[in-house]
Parts: sequence; structure tokens; C-alpha cells
Amino acid sequence: MNTRKSLSALAAAITLSLAASALAEINVGVTLSATGPAASLGIPEKNTFELLPATIAGEKVNWIVLDDGSDTTRAVQNAKKLITEDKVDVLVGSTITPNSLAMVDVAADAGTPMISMAAAARIVDPTNPKTRWVFKTPQSDALMADAIAVNMKANGVKTLGYIGFADAYGDGWLAEIKRSAQTAGIKVVAEEKYNRGDPSVTGQVLKLVSANPDAILIGAAGTPGATPQKELAARGYKGKVYQTHGVANPDFLRVVGKDGNGTLLPSGPMLVYEQLPDSNPIKKVAAEYITAYEKKFGTRSTFGGHAYDTYLLLRAAIPEALKKGKPGTPQFRAALRDELEKANVVATHGVFVMNGHDHTGLDNRARVMVRIDDGKWTLVK
Repeated sequence: MNTRKSLSALAAAITLSLAASALAEINVGVTLSATGPAASLGIPEKNTFELLPATIAGEKVNWIVLDDGSDTTRAVQNAKKLITEDKVDVLVGSTITPNSLAMVDVAADAGTPMISMAAAARIVDPTNPKTRWVFKTPQSDALMADAIAVNMKANGVKTLGYIGFADAYGDGWLAEIKRSAQTAGIKVVAEEKYNRGDPSVTGQVLKLVSANPDAILIGAAGTPGATPQKELAARGYKGKVYQTHGVANPDFLRVVGKDGNGTLLPSGPMLVYEQLPDSNPIKKVAAEYITAYEKKFGTRSTFGGHAYDTYLLLRAAIPEALKKGKPGTPQFRAALRDELEKANVVATHGVFVMNGHDHTGLDNRARVMVRIDDGKWTLVK
């Protein structure tokens, strides 16, 4: 009888242990812009999450992916749902800057680490105590604006016109290019704005052309970045045209067509990884990701790379966080935040070396200048 009781007790213990293990799954909540004006950015991100493994450090990972339609309100709603209903251990998203900025309070108030796939430095502004919980994978505007200004100076640009989104992304880029241009001795002579969904920017472009700058920077992301560029071509603008890293995707090339020829922009090195020297450590990581992505989904996009870099950061942080807490608990979420802040990870866009004052952690290794030549990306050496 004692033996039977012992066996029953053992069976019960095993059952409880298995149940506990099942409850210990890691939940990663993702909100991205797979539809709406930023769809050309969000779709490759969504595709990338479909490629990711179902386990990290031997623990099952649930990638819960929602679409926010490029809408700030929906991004916040998704973030709240993922935290309150799905009990996620980490929040990922969104695709664009306005959505990500709106999500910061949600993540911080819940004590849930967040990794944004949008670029603006404000998302991880160290002067905002709530960004203690927030990290991001794209290169900050300041890093890329400096690369543009250096290239402009080398090409003899003295005057600059700017047209960008009338939102946080465009405002951030205007501020950064003004700073970088001043350092390079370049004068900004015209500034214009437009909305992501505007079908025409004729009025703004006419003002830019009348100012006759040596170069024009378009502060936009995704296919809406083609709207002013095509209008500039139609109006016969002959100066140099620059774009931001927000257009480094195949859909932009398709929409801008021949009007994109000669365009210069900064990009993450993964976009032209084949043209990098073999000594560059990023080349191998980018090749592994892009080979897998293009086999299933077709042409690469740097935005898919931002999603994959999120995975690489989590793959490095989760094993250490598991030593300090169990998934689904505040202890695990806090430990995961702490480990992300210690990141030293070679990824597709650069080498992430984060610390308490820098929750992006990328340096000059995360940028190259590229030129559009007949619908292809060419590394500018």
C-alpha cells in the first residue's frame, strides 16, 4: 500500500512538474504594420517572424504577431492586449516611429521590456525614465544623417532642400539633418512636409525646385517616399536626391522606378552584404538570414533585418534571464530587460553594444552609403 501511495505521489509530482513546464513558455508579443501606408515595411517584418525557431535555450517560444495597420491607436490597443491578455514577456514593435513612441508608456507602466523596429532616437531617449524598458534595432537618425552630410560635402553640396513626413519620423529627420548639415557647412534653404498617405506633393515640390538647392533630402519611409521623388523628376529637378534608410526595401524600388536612378541613401550593411569584404563579421550573419528569407519570401528588405536582429538580441538575453526568473513572472521580465541592456551581439545591421545610456548600441559599422542603379542597390565605396 505504501508503495502504491509513493507511486501515486510520484505520478502527481510528475504531472505538476509537466504542467509547470507547460506554463513556462516564453511569450513574445509583436505588433507591426502589415497593412496601411507602412505595409511595405511591416510585411517583411511579419515574414521574418514566420522564419524564427519555436525554441530558445530549450524553452518554447510563442511568437504572437498582430497587425496595427500603420495606425497609432491600434498599435497601443495591440500592445495593451498582448500585455494584459497574452501575458507576454517582451513586447516587439511597432514598425514606424509614431506607433512605437505611443507604445513606450504601455510597456513601461507594465514593467515589460520592449524592442522597437522603428528608427527615431526619441524612442530610446535616455532622458525619459520610461525608456529604461525600451530598446530598438534600427539605426538612429543621427547616425544616418551624419553619413548623408559627409557624402554631400564630398560631392560639393552647399545648399540643401528638405521634404519629409509631417510626423515624428519626418520631424526627427529634419532636426538631425539640420545638425549634420551645419557641421558640414551646408545650408538648408527650404523645408516642406507631407502626410504619408498624400497622393500628390506638387505644391511642396514646386517650392523646393524654386529654391534651387544643390541637393534634396526626402525624409520618408517605405513606398510613400517615392511620391516627392517622382514629382521632382517630373519638374525637371537636376540636383542630387537623397533618401533615408527608411526606403531600403524592394517595394520602394518598384514604385519609384527609373526616377530613382542615382539616388543616394544610408543603409544597414545587410542590404549589400555580398559587396562587403569577407573580413566584415556582419557579412556572415546577414548572409544566413537573407538566404533563408529569400528562399521563402523573395527579395530582401532591411526592415525584415530589423525583425531578425530583434530575435538575435532575444536569443542572447533569454538564456541569462532564465537563470533569474521564470517566464510569465515580473522577475523574468526584469531580468530580460537587464540582459538586453548588456547586449553585445553581431547582427544583420551591425554590432549591438548596449549599456544603460544607449539602448540602440550601434556605431559606424551599422551604416554604409548605397546608390540606386537601374533598380539595384550599389555600395558606394
